[in-house]
Amino acid sequence: MRSKELSMQVKEAILKLQKQKKLIREIATILQVAKSTVWYILRNKASTGELSKAKRPGRPQKTTVVDDRRIISMVKRNPFTTANQVNNTLQGRRSISKSTIKRRLHESKYRGCTARCKPLISPKNRKARLDFAKEHLNKPAQFWKNILWTDETKINLYQNDGKKKVRRRRGTAHYPKHTTSSVKYGGGSVMAWACMAASGTGTLDFINDVTQDRSSQMNSEVFRDILSAQIQLNAVKLIGRRFMIQMDNDPKHTSKATQEFIKAKKWNIHEWPSQSPDRNSIEHAFHLLKTKLQIERPTNKQQLKAAAVKAWQSIKKEETQHLVMSMSSRLQAVIASKGFSTKY
Repeated sequence: MRSKELSMQVKEAILKLQKQKKLIREIATILQVAKSTVWYILRNKASTGELSKAKRPGRPQKTTVVDDRRIISMVKRNPFTTANQVNNTLQGRRSISKSTIKRRLHESKYRGCTARCKPLISPKNRKARLDFAKEHLNKPAQFWKNILWTDETKINLYQNDGKKKVRRRRGTAHYPKHTTSSVKYGGGSVMAWACMAASGTGTLDFINDVTQDRSSQMNSEVFRDILSAQIQLNAVKLIGRRFMIQMDNDPKHTSKATQEFIKAKKWNIHEWPSQSPDRNSIEHAFHLLKTKLQIERPTNKQQLKAAAVKAWQSIKKEETQHLVMSMSSRLQAVIASKGFSTKY
């Protein structure tokens, strides 16, 4: 068994006694260390000028430089590659453990992370997102304050993240190859329509309270009923008589009947590119709502509705104003990502 290395204080004491013309035998007796230890320390000092030992080489690496490059190359080509898959590829050459593979990846700043789930952006969507960002980048703050932000969201009683690991470097979380894609419509406990502006949150309306069959299925007719009951009321309360409505490009929103209804009401609709939840302020307000619900922990739909309304109303004006006023940063991020998904 290797003995414990002497402290720097003892080494300095050995050097000091040597300067006093003490013999190695005398130094060893005074400090109660082996004569060979004293001799080794004095020799090391004479040859290197240092009292500290050179770093021990330790056990040789299991992988070669070529193996290391191959591991990194596999992860660069496919960031979703697992350590098992890398191991299976290299197994024919030599036996390498998963821990070794992970260490090599960590040394190159690749760590296992949860892939961000982002909407699938087609080339057409990407161009529309870029055009919109460039056109609206320098809009004044008042322009965004005059918008009534609207959207629907599903509020789940129990959460299911569906997370997936991806290997990437720091700062690359939102690169297209490091994210998974999501499509609209999935499971959920209740579905709600809501609106907000920079001045605060508006109504949170549950779809099954509007439909005749008490279902959460929302069509163009149900959507028009909600608009008729809620838009003018909330817009006057939150903004005033001069306002614009923001809606995404859901088929219920863009149907011919809905467009004719909006035209008859003489409401101004703010144009919106498809697949752009990252620039929609109300999406982040919904995130605040659902974060608050995790604390409440409702156990049935009625409790969920009551807790959701309470949480929505508890969102402060400062929070909604911050979300709306972040539009400039959101648009800059879209331009920087060349139309792909952003950190928002």
